[in-house]
Amino acid sequence: MQLFIGNKNYSTWSLRAWYLMSKFNMDFTEEQLVLDTPEFYKTLSTQFDVQKVPALIDGGLHVWDSLAICEYINDAYLAGSAWPKDIAQRAKARSLSAEMHSGFIALRNEMPMNIRATRFVELSDTAKNDITRIDEIFTQQQADYPNAWLFGEFSIVDAMYAPIVLRLKTYQINLSEAATRYTEQVINCPVLQSWIKQALTETDIVECDEAGVDV
Repeated sequence: MQLFIGNKNYSTWSLRAWYLMSKFNMDFTEEQLVLDTPEFYKTLSTQFDVQKVPALIDGGLHVWDSLAICEYINDAYLAGSAWPKDIAQRAKARSLSAEMHSGFIALRNEMPMNIRATRFVELSDTAKNDITRIDEIFTQQQADYPNAWLFGEFSIVDAMYAPIVLRLKTYQINLSEAATRYTEQVINCPVLQSWIKQALTETDIVECDEAGVDV
């Protein structure tokens, strides 16, 4: 399999697919492209109708969009184990993943992922409400699964929320005690640490993702 991704410092959607595949020890080749460059679009246009990352090639199959890739890997290679086993918990995990996939627009726009940086941003009330909802999700799941992943074992929903955790760190956002326990677990995950370490070595600048002021 070939997984096309963008800059590890900035590309949140790339991280989601990469994190799941790496966490489950999938055998794949990583094809990294620099975001918003002519080479980025040219390379993807030869393989995909949509020039966005992540994008996956598995034999003759082409899959794009992080959640679609995660679902494909779950179905094709993991026998469903990338979602919680319990049907009710699986439904909730899918709901939370869909909420992340389509929501939190203000947070994502005002706090772009920028692993190398430590920044301050003036947040809108809508972004603050997004953070409150994130805190609520993490706190609720910690009550059900203390000191563990969102549903006990690592699953797709954890991959979906990992870039949010990195954003919270960059912009020094304080959460409740329970929610902070979850974010610390995510940050300390050896697989995610591997992504972070590689992101810190990158030198490319994507101006639209350089929000806030240094602190």
